[in-house]
Amino acid sequence: MATMAPRRGPGGPGGGDDRRGGPGGQQGGKKKFFYRRKRVCKFCVEKIEYIDFKDVKTLQQFIPERGKILPRRISGTCALHQRKLQNAIKRARIAALLPFTAD
Repeated sequence: MATMAPRRGPGGPGGGDDRRGGPGGQQGGKKKFFYRRKRVCKFCVEKIEYIDFKDVKTLQQFIPERGKILPRRISGTCALHQRKLQNAIKRARIAALLPFTAD
């Protein structure tokens, strides 16, 4: 005779009781939707065609403290301007206007 494992239903151990207010559970039966606004490319809005590597103030907005280049999904730049921005940052690093890494 085979023994069956105990059934895990709502309220049981490891059950799917969604009445808790934690992550994944509903709170009060209402769902809250989080709407994230699409970021727009700063260079497209300001109609900047050439990203100058000597403009350190603009380039520093796209480099965190560690010295890495921010990705598109975080910075909000379009693909064309991200490539131009990347080249400008690399040229500024070679010209010693920006650091390669943090101290």
